[in-house]
Amino acid sequence: MAVSRALTIAGSDSGGGAGIQADLKTFQELGVFGMTAITAVTAQNTLGVQGVYPLTVEALSTQIDSIATDLHPHAVKTGMLFNAEMIHLVAEKVKQYSFQHLVVDPVMVAKGGQSLLQDEAVEALITSLLPLATVITPNIPEAEVLTGMEIKTLHQRKEAAKKLGDLGANHVIIKGGHDESSSIVVDLLFDGENFEEFKGQRRETKHTHGTGCTFAAAITAELSKGYTVVQAVQTAKTFIQAAIDDQIGIGQGHGPTNHWAYNKKHSVK
Repeated sequence: MAVSRALTIAGSDSGGGAGIQADLKTFQELGVFGMTAITAVTAQNTLGVQGVYPLTVEALSTQIDSIATDLHPHAVKTGMLFNAEMIHLVAEKVKQYSFQHLVVDPVMVAKGGQSLLQDEAVEALITSLLPLATVITPNIPEAEVLTGMEIKTLHQRKEAAKKLGDLGANHVIIKGGHDESSSIVVDLLFDGENFEEFKGQRRETKHTHGTGCTFAAAITAELSKGYTVVQAVQTAKTFIQAAIDDQIGIGQGHGPTNHWAYNKKHSVK
């Protein structure tokens, strides 16, 4: 039996809602074998991030080597990469091992406001990793940082997507969760020529911790199976909508989404 494999290169979330924990849960729910290379260990819960403890670049490098030389992934996702040195390393490893289907989730700030990416790392992300990306999945604040422009309207989002495409990303999807002007959340996909909108119902809830990680992980899982970017994004949109709609309501703060909700309603492809 052919088994689709996906690697997540990201930070660990002790609260289980985001980071590699969310990625692995998503991979599993979508029938994909998940592997990890951990960049940092965080102490966090639904109330916030209490500590960030980065691993060494050597530790990250060895983890990626171990996976690539034995369990070569069909798709790779990056999340919290913490600093410029780690970003440059990941870019080198993507090229060294000819990793296909790279999904870059430019994680910068946790739900509670804690910075998860050092300032000097932003430039490294733009110059080293974005040109290698099959898909980049920023939210609106992250897209503003990456492009240096204000994004308030859908038109501005399209301009930002074009700018990110010019930086080398093959596909850009700017998520609409931070645009609270409508009851409909619009995720905008740009393929270098055309735009496509993926719409979902906005839910008034504080239980959205890990939505970005989960959405990008779902895209990665579907790409590892051989689906197109559009097909992968559509499944990811359905997956995250179900995860938000069917709340589990744990924690005193920004609680996690429900990773098993999708399979209550949909069979794994």
